[in-house]
Amino acid sequence: MAGKGFAPKETLSRPNDARRRERETRSVTADGRARGPKLPEDVLPGGEEWHPRTAAWWETWRKSAQATTFGPTDWDFLLDTALLHHVMWTKGKWEFASEVRLRAAKFGATPEDRMRLKMTVDDPQGAGGKKPAAPAGTVTEIASRRARLSE
Repeated sequence: MAGKGFAPKETLSRPNDARRRERETRSVTADGRARGPKLPEDVLPGGEEWHPRTAAWWETWRKSAQATTFGPTDWDFLLDTALLHHVMWTKGKWEFASEVRLRAAKFGATPEDRMRLKMTVDDPQGAGGKKPAAPAGTVTEIASRRARLSE
């Protein structure tokens, strides 16, 4: 199975390398805006509509933090990838999944891909946003648990 080797580590053991990596890393932040073009209507044969999974996949990319760095050629390449994604879902051609994965990796689809690209995605909540509420039935904060036990 082909690959690119192990993913780079987030922290390095040698301090000089860590400082160098910090200078090389590019940071992007999602702002919630949709960038790039909408999926074109006239690309698929016979007036076929985009598969709903592909349309959702495309919108995810348009609103991603990485989209702030995309140029016109990136969107063209991503459109070609969307066509493969569409065929994969509509025709069940799952052998296209590996090509879609490789192409999406070039844009930093997963944390491992972003480490290879020396890209970090900033948490927009770190910029004054609220922490999301924990879903019902999940673990509570330790401080509130201690307060209840000490009463």
